[in-house]
Amino acid sequence: MKLILLKDVDNLGEAGGVVTVKDGYGRNYLIPQKLARIATPSSIKAWTEERRQASRKLMKVQSDAEALAKQMGKIEVVILAKVGEENRIFGTVTSQQIADNLEGQGISVDRRKITLSEDIRMVGVYTASVKLHPEVTAQVKVRVEPESAKAEAEAEAEA
Repeated sequence: MKLILLKDVDNLGEAGGVVTVKDGYGRNYLIPQKLARIATPSSIKAWTEERRQASRKLMKVQSDAEALAKQMGKIEVVILAKVGEENRIFGTVTSQQIADNLEGQGISVDRRKITLSEDIRMVGVYTASVKLHPEVTAQVKVRVEPESAKAEAEAEAEA
């Protein structure tokens, strides 16, 4: 019996391969487990078309992620925090705060995809990595400023 493997099968072959197996193995195990389908000329043609369309979709998703990464490289996230002595902030800046700030700028990112190389506990400029795709990671600049400085700047602007 000739079958097209839909998934990798140990000691048999990789997905997309056409293999010859005994009838019982194919009918009783591979086909019911959705690991393979019978290899007819039309099913082989359908399988190659499905793979082609799936790879095209994956390429589009990756190119969209690369475009978003390029856009995110130009963005600076500004986080206002309460500051104590020596420019130390109370608590830390979290990935949720960065995700909320990006959302305000029109970019929707899951907070779990944002990684910080270090805990942000002081005023300054830091870099956060955002994993947009398994092969695409964007770098975002995070600037932490004291809340009081923002209020002072607004007061000067009004005067």
